[in-house]
Amino acid sequence: MILVDSSVWVDYFRSADTPQVALLDSLFGRTRIAVGDLIAAEVLQGVRDRKEFDAVKKVFDSFTRLDLCGYGLALKASENYRVLREKGYTVRKAIDTLIATRCIEDGLTLLHSDRDFIPFAKHLGLREAYSQA
Repeated sequence: MILVDSSVWVDYFRSADTPQVALLDSLFGRTRIAVGDLIAAEVLQGVRDRKEFDAVKKVFDSFTRLDLCGYGLALKASENYRVLREKGYTVRKAIDTLIATRCIEDGLTLLHSDRDFIPFAKHLGLREAYSQA
């Protein structure tokens, strides 16, 4: 299963021409795609009007939905953040740490276009659908 990050969904809904959007397009109907609760919140909070909100939500509703966090995962994500800090990486958003940790813990592959996930792949075993490194 591939979890798609908000960085890719935003580009997808803006019809951006990126390798990650092209990969997402190619996965429809061929691979199980998941939308995380925190990712849906990030994307939907950026939607401008009700019609667009309903259209985006309808797309998300067609995929597997995942709850990305809980207390145990929050603790593990904090540990992962500390490991990366000790290696000289500062992840800019706590939500990215939660997303990466959920993927690592559950063996999910992440499709993203956000550089904050690269150290998770390099040092903690995050599987990426498209490598930016």
